[in-house]
Amino acid sequence: MSGSNLLKAVDYHGKAQDSYTPVTPRTVEDTGLPFLFIAQLVCKTFFITGPQRLADLAVRVKLAPGVLEPVIDFLRRERMVEVTSNSTGINLVFALTDLGRERTAEYLRMCQYAGPAPVSLEAYLAQIQRQTIVDLSVDRESMRGAFSGIVISDRVLDQFGAAMNSGRAIFVYGPAGSGKTFVAEKLARLLKGDVHVPYAILVENQVIQVYDPLCHERIELPSIDRPLLTHASTGDQRWVLCRRPVVVSGGELALGLLDLRFDEGTRFYAAPPQLKANNGLFIVDDLGRQLVQPRDLMNRWIVPLDRRVDFLTLHTGEKFMVPFDVIVVFCTNLSPQDLMDEAFMRRLGYKIPLGALEEVQYRTVCKQVCQSYGIPYTESAIDYLVAKFGHDGRPLLACTPRDLLGQVRDQARYRGVQPELSRDLLDWAWDNYFASEKAETIK
Repeated sequence: MSGSNLLKAVDYHGKAQDSYTPVTPRTVEDTGLPFLFIAQLVCKTFFITGPQRLADLAVRVKLAPGVLEPVIDFLRRERMVEVTSNSTGINLVFALTDLGRERTAEYLRMCQYAGPAPVSLEAYLAQIQRQTIVDLSVDRESMRGAFSGIVISDRVLDQFGAAMNSGRAIFVYGPAGSGKTFVAEKLARLLKGDVHVPYAILVENQVIQVYDPLCHERIELPSIDRPLLTHASTGDQRWVLCRRPVVVSGGELALGLLDLRFDEGTRFYAAPPQLKANNGLFIVDDLGRQLVQPRDLMNRWIVPLDRRVDFLTLHTGEKFMVPFDVIVVFCTNLSPQDLMDEAFMRRLGYKIPLGALEEVQYRTVCKQVCQSYGIPYTESAIDYLVAKFGHDGRPLLACTPRDLLGQVRDQARYRGVQPELSRDLLDWAWDNYFASEKAETIK
């Protein structure tokens, strides 16, 4: 990568950092897209938005005016686009002719995509490699910074730190309420640097939408750093500068969701979650409670996790390869042996158990929760609470301070009194929280 392609971006803390920025295409050939595809995209944009100046069209399709000029000239020669009568000079306004509208209606029947121009599959493969998650480097200082204020043992932190450096899948297991999902989501703080995500990819003349505001956190640069589309140093506007993605999938995950989703109405595709997560983190939460059986999911990903590539299929039957540049974190309250065979166990880089807290850790969490909820903290009250766990033989799980003390706060509000760690309120919260088991005893 030449120095001209290495531009400066600004992260959320205002600090400049290096970012491999895709080069601005100067010609139609530079885009990697077929000329006729761009022509049809321009026509669909006119059809949906109405007459446009060339500069406005460039902003919509994310291609520089110099790239669009020969396309507009072609469409004018084909009598599909004309200059409106009330426009002159550099402010020429273009619109579809009757013939153009007729043909564009046919284009829309084939595919209704009329957003930013896609990038080629080849360009996507190259960009993912440049900003690969495998190059992520994590040390003890960054781990402690990411988990500052969070009660977690150094041993577990060291395991997660090494796992993140490996770039391989991480299997986190332990009882419900031990903080597996909470810890997994905090790993996002370790994802340094920014990445470029394409609005869409073109594969075999089929559009696959990739950028998703629900998965990708866009980095808005200061206006002084937002150059015009005509400026060569802006980078390719078909890519969105984002933080490394973190995609979380829970019980709704099914095998079909891991494939391309073709919309029969719009006639273009939505990318599956693992493609949206490229260069980042994909958390599969509560493994074992999905619509798909764990073994089926493992079989679907055994090759991607091993070779870091995935294979997707178009509705036409055409298969193609995409990167699987993702750190997958599986969270489950089931043991690894109950979920997978030896072949898959070998492909999981790290298997990290999370269990009950030690008593000193539990007390620290209680103190933090009290501070958060505005409840005066007293050691004697926590002595009483810890003793109840011991009496019933219950583990000191990380979720229970927030759950129990939250109910203390709620009941105090209802009674119109200041929340406090009284035995009365703690007993009420305890009985309410473990009501299902109490009901079983009553039966």
